[in-house]
Amino acid sequence: MSQTPAPDQSPYAPAPDTTTVTANPHDGRTTFRPLRLGLALFIGGALWVGPFYAYNAVLIPARLEQIAPADKVGLIAMIAITGSLVAMFANIIFGALSDLTRSRFGRRAPWMILGSAGASASLFVLLSSESTTVVVFSWMAFQMFLNAIAAPLIATLAERVPKARRGTYSAIYGVGVLIGVFGSQIAASFFTTDPTTGMAIFAVIVLLAGPVVVLISPEKSNLNQPRQSFSVRMIADNFSFPRHGARDYYFALFGKLLVILGAYSLSGYQLYILTDYMGQTLAEAGGTMAMMGIIQLGTALVFGAISGPISDRIGRRKPLVIGSAILIALASLLPFFVVEPWAMLVYALVGGTGLGIFNSVDQALNTEVLPNIDNAAKDLGILNMATTGGQILGPGLTSSIVGITGGYAPVFIVATGIATLSTLLIVPIRSVR
Repeated sequence: MSQTPAPDQSPYAPAPDTTTVTANPHDGRTTFRPLRLGLALFIGGALWVGPFYAYNAVLIPARLEQIAPADKVGLIAMIAITGSLVAMFANIIFGALSDLTRSRFGRRAPWMILGSAGASASLFVLLSSESTTVVVFSWMAFQMFLNAIAAPLIATLAERVPKARRGTYSAIYGVGVLIGVFGSQIAASFFTTDPTTGMAIFAVIVLLAGPVVVLISPEKSNLNQPRQSFSVRMIADNFSFPRHGARDYYFALFGKLLVILGAYSLSGYQLYILTDYMGQTLAEAGGTMAMMGIIQLGTALVFGAISGPISDRIGRRKPLVIGSAILIALASLLPFFVVEPWAMLVYALVGGTGLGIFNSVDQALNTEVLPNIDNAAKDLGILNMATTGGQILGPGLTSSIVGITGGYAPVFIVATGIATLSTLLIVPIRSVR
């Protein structure tokens, strides 16, 4: 059970790190050391996600410009699709394997360290090769090992943080991820003419991710935890979708999918919306998108940081998740009525606020609908499939709508409808307020 705060202490402020409390009442092996765990989640989130976005957004395109300029567009699409598919399944598999692991270092630490070493090695192979085939397969290997870091790390929210504080720690993790996303792209932009140097730097950064988390916030040994005997039922329980007591889990899964799908239906097409739909030149659109990026970063950081603690203070997750989906829906609708570039700045402001709140509080909600805490990493990995799936399906949906209708106006209606529909899946969840 979590400790009750002193009268003069905020109910969601971390307690002094001199105290250890049991995070999960069903598992006496896990403990909650507030300052250490918060720091590990913050730094770990930035270190694992930063290299991904640095390579994906800047360094791989710059490297392909050097080794295969004629094929770069098609190669980028192939890398994105194959890497995303690998990531979807790797997250679940490594999550399940870590759930089953018994070691003196706990069940998450060995996989985070293995993932860091494998991800780093994959990036060094990628940066040293001039073969596009090697680049594609190295990126797939990187995505696989990267999820050996991410899946166990996210599971610590469910295992080691009391329910009453998960909003705060979800926000801490989310802010770390945001800093990794945007900070890495800014840093990588200095290496567009020398991408291999930037690649080497970020290959070292990802090598540090798992070990740093383990050193800051080590797990207890779980060698004495009972092991399941190998059987068909054991495989079904640990490597399949939840089958029992999972009603709320699936409402959360599909609600998350629809929010991400609605948001990413527009995000990948902002340049074309500004040029083809709103009539800006490429130079003008570049300036508008830069302003949008600054607005989205600011709102996501501010509202992502405060919404988790607010959720803990009021003891509710659903109203904030529903409200975030409504903000995303409203933001998506505005450009349908106002075909002016300033409408996209308002879209960035309102939509960035919604995404900041959603990314912070939804992760906390996810940890509270898990059917079985012993399968936390695997089941959270399945929930994270909704994020990856929405990011893959969103651009495809937009492309199909534009191809059928010949314009972008219907896309805004569809994106608004999808985000709004997600609220109808969050409302019926019973196990979370």
